Amino acid sequence: MKRRNFLAASIALSAAPLSAISAQTSKKSNKQQQYIELVKYRLHTGNKKNRVADFMKDVAIPSMNRNGIERVGVFSVLYGPNEPSLYVLIPHNSMESVLTLQSKLLQDAEYVKAGADFLNASLSDSSYGRMESSLLLAFSFIPEVEAPVSLLENRSRIYEMRTYESHSRKFGKKKIEMFNEGGEIDIFRKTGLQPVFFGETIIGPQMPNLTYMLVFDSMETRNKQWDVFRKDPAWLKLRADEQYKDTVSNITDIILRPLPCSQI
Repeated sequence: MKRRNFLAASIALSAAPLSAISAQTSKKSNKQQQYIELVKYRLHTGNKKNRVADFMKDVAIPSMNRNGIERVGVFSVLYGPNEPSLYVLIPHNSMESVLTLQSKLLQDAEYVKAGADFLNASLSDSSYGRMESSLLLAFSFIPEVEAPVSLLENRSRIYEMRTYESHSRKFGKKKIEMFNEGGEIDIFRKTGLQPVFFGETIIGPQMPNLTYMLVFDSMETRNKQWDVFRKDPAWLKLRADEQYKDTVSNITDIILRPLPCSQI
């Protein structure tokens, strides 16, 4: 228990300098800001390529749902790094959930039984290559992952995940301010860009950075909506604001396709 409290305190302290955002009540909402866990699995090729996806569908997602985790997203890469990989998005309502989820899953008899082949895979027959994990804190102006309910039955829907890196914590904080208090999220919504989440990375690579995800019913719609956004007078005015100059030093853009088991 002492170790868990220490980890939680350390994570909270590491997050504070970047945006001074804590998991408290949002200025726009009375909802708590979620912690968003992003996991990238590096997959094997050949006949082992689908092992992670099958495990997520049949074992992991049902168990996470039983343990209070809702809206689990599972995505393959449509356009992005040329490597077999799978992304899993896990929303947590508290740091306690982040710290205890894996222990809870391993104490779930149904999870252990149904996932035995995957969990007990030998070194010579591993279920995946490696996994990488990042932890984000949801923005105060969009404190929870938003499932696109109206699009969940649309199998052609796509997701765009963008990571904005900053050259210092000060400028990273300023970019987050631009989205929140500056009104960029509002301009997104007004111009038809539908958010799934916005999060500040508190543990992960290429820090300081923020990551957000948008959803579209098709690639054609995605291209049209971005054109609308880029021409919007409110965006042009905000972009020209000197206080937000040089807040982003690098952008990574990935287009994802949800697997049938994805709850987002």
